[in-house]
Amino acid sequence: MSERRVRVRFAPSPTGGLHIGGVRTALFNYLLAKKHGGDFILRIEDTDQNRFVEGAENYIIETLKWCGIEPNEGIGFGDGPHAPYRQSERKPMYREYAEKLVNSGHAYYAFDTEEELEKWREDMKAQGVPSPQVNAVTRQYLKNSASLSADEVKIRLDRGDKYVIRFKMPRNEDVKFHDLIRGWVTFNTAQLDDKVLLKHDGMPTYHLAHVVDDTLMDISHAIRGEEWLPSAPLHVLCFRALGWEGSMPQYAHLPLILKPDGNGKLSKRDGDRLGFPSFPLTYTSFNKETNQEEVATGYREHGFFPDAFINFLALIGWNPGGDKEIMSKEEMIELFSLEKVHKGGAKFDYEKAKWFNQQYLKSKSNHELAEAIKPLIIEAGFTLSDAKLEEYCALVKERATFLNDLVTIGNFLYKEILSYDIETIKKKWKPEIKVKWDEYIAGKDLPNIAPDVFMNEFITFTGLKTGEVMPVLRVALAGVLQGPPVVEMAKFLGTEGTAGRLKNSFEYFETVH
Repeated sequence: MSERRVRVRFAPSPTGGLHIGGVRTALFNYLLAKKHGGDFILRIEDTDQNRFVEGAENYIIETLKWCGIEPNEGIGFGDGPHAPYRQSERKPMYREYAEKLVNSGHAYYAFDTEEELEKWREDMKAQGVPSPQVNAVTRQYLKNSASLSADEVKIRLDRGDKYVIRFKMPRNEDVKFHDLIRGWVTFNTAQLDDKVLLKHDGMPTYHLAHVVDDTLMDISHAIRGEEWLPSAPLHVLCFRALGWEGSMPQYAHLPLILKPDGNGKLSKRDGDRLGFPSFPLTYTSFNKETNQEEVATGYREHGFFPDAFINFLALIGWNPGGDKEIMSKEEMIELFSLEKVHKGGAKFDYEKAKWFNQQYLKSKSNHELAEAIKPLIIEAGFTLSDAKLEEYCALVKERATFLNDLVTIGNFLYKEILSYDIETIKKKWKPEIKVKWDEYIAGKDLPNIAPDVFMNEFITFTGLKTGEVMPVLRVALAGVLQGPPVVEMAKFLGTEGTAGRLKNSFEYFETVH
């Protein structure tokens, strides 16, 4: 790591919900900044106003807050010395740098209309060029300041002809740069086209805007997705052409998050198709084709803990070494390095995500879990004391993956049993259990008998083997075979509650056997 102060940015476009791939990019930026005592900035790259979605910016901010990876500077988190942090609010400054590139011969004015460009592309395809590009060869056949005379260019500018500014890509030059994940990367400009830097309306494209902003905001590392790797040589050339090569951030292009089967990049719709969340928080969008709102459930609403979510996400494509998987945010910060990020894509595994959440849930104290599910219990129409709720959590948390599971998988402990595992009763019920019960319970002073003593005494009193009596008792107390140990359920229900439940269950079992 260089001695330059670490300053990184997460720079999403407000064009919709933040996909988990974007969250991982933010997380890796955060971890690097925190490890080196640097700055983590949120910059909104809203140069494409046609794709702007109302509410997307607030969604991004809320996501970062829920995940616990909050920037210390930027939109929604306080201004620093480089405000504003929305590129649309920085619009006037970009023209200066675009013009500087034109004046130095590294860019040019392009006057072709969209209609003219479309006709040119069709003509090129007709001549056998499958993917026409504006480049060092073809630009001379178009209307631009690289092909027209200086006088004609001046006439067009003076009369207000619309134009864009394109980068003038060298014809045949190797562009080499060092990527912190991939090592040295080389592209030849013969394979690249003349990208637009400044649009008709004066708004910059991403290519120009991020180069300018990364320099002016003194960004030391640009950590972004692999999909930006083909654009990197243009960005390197822009830094050089503006005389900023010395302040260019170190690039790190993160591997793709792949579909669960490894076949292609994980998309926002894969979650809907395969039954898992694709967004950190529930996201509502409007489908213009169906003219309906579409709601995609998020990890938060699905019952994930934010620390479990980011722990899982961090290990998609990064391995700090060793077998340790469960890590606190502080441990991740200490262990993180870009050099240990994989070059190749990593499969998304939702079952693994659930495992992480389960481990985090089990690590929580019974008090923490009780406080978390108390509103859910009340919402279900039941009331348990704080002590009883903690006891309940202790009994069921080993089988839970999500907080909602805590409420449902053991609800037989605090609500009436409405159905029983009849198949088990048909196989295991013995009439002598009811006979022994009637004998055992007669004359018992229930309030003065501890629940565990009461239960163990009855099991012994039946004279049956464990495998004969336990399944019946479990179904009698829980309705199903799954659940906490029989004696532990009795302790939760209390002696009188246990006796009442056994009496009612045994009477019912007699009728269905």
